[in-house]
Amino acid sequence: MVAGTNGTGTNSTVSNKTGPTSGVIKSDVVLIGAGIMSATLGSLIRQLQPDWTITMFERLDAAAAESSDPWNNAGTGHSALCELNYTPQAADGSVDIAKAVTINEQFQVSRQFWSHALEHGVLSSASEFINPIPHVSFCHGADGVEYLRKRQAALAANPLFAGMEFIDDDDEFARRLPLMAAGRNYADPVALNWYDGGTDVDFGALTQELLNYVGKSSDIYFGHAVTGLSKQSDGSWVLKVVNLRTHEKLTVHAAFVFVGAGGGALHLLQKSGIEEIKGSGGFPVSGAFFRCTNPDLVNEHHAKVYGRAAVGAPPMSVPHLDTRVINHKPGLLFGPYAGWSPKFLKSGKWSDLITSVKPGNVVPMMSIAPKEFGLLKYLISELAANEHDRVTTLSEFVPLADGTDWELITAGQRVQIIKKDGRGGSLQFGTEVVNAADGTISGLLGASPGASTAVPAMIDVLKKCFPKHFESWRPALTEMIPSFGQKLSDNPRLFGEIWSHTSKVLELGGTPADQPVDHSAHVASPTTV
Repeated sequence: MVAGTNGTGTNSTVSNKTGPTSGVIKSDVVLIGAGIMSATLGSLIRQLQPDWTITMFERLDAAAAESSDPWNNAGTGHSALCELNYTPQAADGSVDIAKAVTINEQFQVSRQFWSHALEHGVLSSASEFINPIPHVSFCHGADGVEYLRKRQAALAANPLFAGMEFIDDDDEFARRLPLMAAGRNYADPVALNWYDGGTDVDFGALTQELLNYVGKSSDIYFGHAVTGLSKQSDGSWVLKVVNLRTHEKLTVHAAFVFVGAGGGALHLLQKSGIEEIKGSGGFPVSGAFFRCTNPDLVNEHHAKVYGRAAVGAPPMSVPHLDTRVINHKPGLLFGPYAGWSPKFLKSGKWSDLITSVKPGNVVPMMSIAPKEFGLLKYLISELAANEHDRVTTLSEFVPLADGTDWELITAGQRVQIIKKDGRGGSLQFGTEVVNAADGTISGLLGASPGASTAVPAMIDVLKKCFPKHFESWRPALTEMIPSFGQKLSDNPRLFGEIWSHTSKVLELGGTPADQPVDHSAHVASPTTV
């Protein structure tokens, strides 16, 4: 059941029921945070071990109200089809696709899980949370064009990326991306890597659909904050929880705790005192996007188009112009524009950063500044930018951009993780799961690709935290995820079968993997044929 008031913002809502507001609760599993990670883990456990009790606590009055909210992220369905930071170019000009393949493999696992969930009533409707949107990489200048040529050649030879096109023909560019073509000076050459089989994902709607399922036989408390965690001699955990409206307190006994609290996870894991979190710190980065709902412009762009980060800028700064579909209504999102706040959550406290500093992480955190000068320079320049500067940045994608058509909105707060190493500390830009050695507590830290890889990330939590159960769960996991334990990039036939099936169930239509593909296929200008 669900205790507390729930606000949503999407069509799918977590039903509101009455639950206890004080006393003592015992639960096999406690999930902290009502975002996509906790919702995914809860739905997995509910299917694998239906006799276990699950309790969830969310400090806000809504599910998916922080990073999982659809306007707080780009909803790209990160599968490395368009994100250029996953395909770095080496000094010799070659393109490394290893990270892209890994991320794409992970997203295929998520697709399979969502498809199985739809087929078995865990999710109600694919169109509520996922829509087909081409994923596109965009570069300009002779060097950028050549990079995309090499990138397409490297990726298209892999089954996961078969069907990716290289386009450097101006007329074809204009046909596919009219909003980006209008007013463009083609004296500066442009090129695209185009993949028709991309997706737009509303992780807020997906989270709430999963919680609808979990909440049928579990207690979900909104407006409740976890204020303390302490480990008992038998390995279990005692959590102190407060109702933020009535100030009544709960004591919760749990065999396993998952901290999926976004930027708030670091503080909670520090309170747990587990060895694995010692020496880790956090560096918060806020962000903003331009949002456009003008139908005349929205109708001129149907793709997620990612460019290259500026020289010296961090991966998080990669500019992109995205079609978003939220509540079945399309819109456009451009950004990100970075900002800075000491808060670890959009609804967090100004003291979040300073209170995260502990004796064990002072040195790693202090060592970051000289190593990440490029990031600091980037943040300072972003903070100094005005409306005109932001529109100028947008005009690289939309040459005729008019600021009156675009509204600046605040995106979700991200906390990049600082890890202790032999040189003091290093700043991590990905997603990381922290598991206690005894498997009694786990937490998620970091940012992108995050939500898109929620399913494989949570399966990894199950494997590491429940080793005695995992083998008995393997048949059920294989039913949910037919490729479980296999690399689809090594098995083109299996990938084709799975891709076709998930595309049908997810209502994504025909996609490149359904047809034989010439791996050298591209659309080129006459001068390069």
